[in-house]
Amino acid sequence: MREDVVLITGANGEIGHGLIDYLSAHEFTIVALDLNPLDKGLRSKVAHYMVGDILDKLLLGRLVVEHKIRTIYHLASILSTKAEYNPETAHQINVEGTLNLLRLAVEQANWQGEPVKFIYPSSIAAYGLPSMEQKIQAGKVREDQYTEPTTMYGCNKLYCENLGRYYSRYYRQLAVDYNPQISVDFRCLRFPGLISAQTIPTGGTSDYGPEMLHAAAKGIEYNCFVRPDAVLPFMVMPDAVKSLIMLEAADREKLHQDVYNVTSFNPTAQEIYDITLSAFPGAKINFAPDKARQGIVDTWPADTDDSAARNDWGWQPDYDQTRAFEEYLIPSIRKQYS
Repeated sequence: MREDVVLITGANGEIGHGLIDYLSAHEFTIVALDLNPLDKGLRSKVAHYMVGDILDKLLLGRLVVEHKIRTIYHLASILSTKAEYNPETAHQINVEGTLNLLRLAVEQANWQGEPVKFIYPSSIAAYGLPSMEQKIQAGKVREDQYTEPTTMYGCNKLYCENLGRYYSRYYRQLAVDYNPQISVDFRCLRFPGLISAQTIPTGGTSDYGPEMLHAAAKGIEYNCFVRPDAVLPFMVMPDAVKSLIMLEAADREKLHQDVYNVTSFNPTAQEIYDITLSAFPGAKINFAPDKARQGIVDTWPADTDDSAARNDWGWQPDYDQTRAFEEYLIPSIRKQYS
């Protein structure tokens, strides 16, 4: 008999670590999928892990046959900066891979006769503000504003949001045997920049925040690739995991949209620098803006409006800026490198 499982793609990533820790502690049966072997510290926390590519349809077919998938957390993607170096490959993985997983969810829903929840983390990269002046004037940006992304990653994320909406609401409506009760229950979060105390991200345009902290703790020099006045919304990893869990558990009837902003605090790069130097006085951090990456940051909102998530499913971050740095990031990172 096939057992009920939660499928996590991109399980080795930042979010995957936190999500596996939480779900295993709450006795969920997890199947993990990643291009690389699952980190040794995670293997005892999952029922099964698979090394493979989300573009491999035969592999995904095995998942449908071998497991009764109730929820999919689709985390696998190529991040913003890396995607700019190879946009065609990014499109393949980020879009075609997501399409493959959505089709898997459809097959699984038809097999078991009820919807499969598809939890998709999108990004502030889905936004595209035309100028710094507009960014300053915009304030908190809603989900339906400024959705003209300037990066391949942002285009991929926005398109996949719409793909999910299509499979959730409109797929096969013209078919004679169409049953709206057997479909994909697509739920999407637009994350701000994420900061983890455990892992150092690579390839994200908002990574100057965590990179600054980790470099200072390790005692190595760091060249920050944005200006001191660069500003983006951020969130720490425990809140990112919390938001995914909350959205998955939310009553479908209370969800008035498919895509939700979530956020927590929005410091400038200078503020992160000041906090870092206060915690690690000997840190060597230089501002050396990279024109391309700074240009991307300038098109992303300085803050996002997450009132829809707060109203529809009770979203509230546990960590504001002070608590994020003083209680989570600095003590954990200091301990990690001590």
